[in-house]
Amino acid sequence: QVHMVESGEKMVQAGGSLRLSCAASGFTVSSVDIGWFRQAPGKEREFIAATSRSRGTPLYADFVEGRFTIATDNDQNMVYLQMNSLKPEDTATYYCAAKFDYSIIFNEGNYDYWGQGTQVTVSS
Repeated sequence: QVHMVESGEKMVQAGGSLRLSCAASGFTVSSVDIGWFRQAPGKEREFIAATSRSRGTPLYADFVEGRFTIATDNDQNMVYLQMNSLKPEDTATYYCAAKFDYSIIFNEGNYDYWGQGTQVTVSS
């Protein structure tokens, strides 16, 4: 059975760093594309970053501006999102998701399984 579980709720001051974790079971993270998305209150869920089997290198949304890094640990079957230089506007619920086919990575509708989400709050 497939499960994805993000790390617990986190709070940090602006300018700080956080690392989000996503534990996967029921599949291996190296065999799928893993995406991170976020949803702020009153806004639509948006793409942040994803691994890409077809490209071999990760993809990032423009707003990341080099602040975030996605990484996988195949031995632990984990995916991480390292977030640096955090801003109050990064406050949102963050989700990891798995996409089994080779469809468009940015499109959340193409993802097959989702974690429950974890709240990130960045205070000013």
